Amino acid sequence: MQFGGTTMGHAMNRAARLVISIAATAGAVFLRSSAAPGEFALSPIFGVGIPPDYRHWELVGVAHETGLDELRGIVGNATAIEAYRAGTLPFPDGSILVKLAWKHVQSTEFEPAFVPGPATTVQVMVKDSKRYRSTGGWGFGRFIDGRPVDEAQHQTCFGCHAAGVKQHDFVFTRLAP
Repeated sequence: MQFGGTTMGHAMNRAARLVISIAATAGAVFLRSSAAPGEFALSPIFGVGIPPDYRHWELVGVAHETGLDELRGIVGNATAIEAYRAGTLPFPDGSILVKLAWKHVQSTEFEPAFVPGPATTVQVMVKDSKRYRSTGGWGFGRFIDGRPVDEAQHQTCFGCHAAGVKQHDFVFTRLAP
């Protein structure tokens, strides 16, 4: 029963590779199915997803847009935060900004206060000047309940940013003092 170079040895090697391959595939399927909704979902057009660790990023600022009845918090990865602090424009490749939005609801504990209610959207901007050359170097993703919105909505992202904040590398949010 020699295994090196024999038919039985080759069969055992093939069997071991098959078992490893099946285990790896099963592991990948498990990880994908156990992930939070939208974690692997990518936006149409840009292929941008929700970064898995964004809730640990630093706060860039907050926003309240008239008419939407939302509270918004914008966070950035380390690359974006360093650029904000240094006043670097354009933002360097690898910068990522995530805007979280919630319904604006009255606090039940303190009547004059408003607090975040149900989540409405997560919006993502990823800087990659080569990949997203036609959109100012930015890729966009807008997600509701962890799923990307349709292509038609994604087609409006850059136009809005270009019309409003081209001079600030297409980014609306400024670093809060």
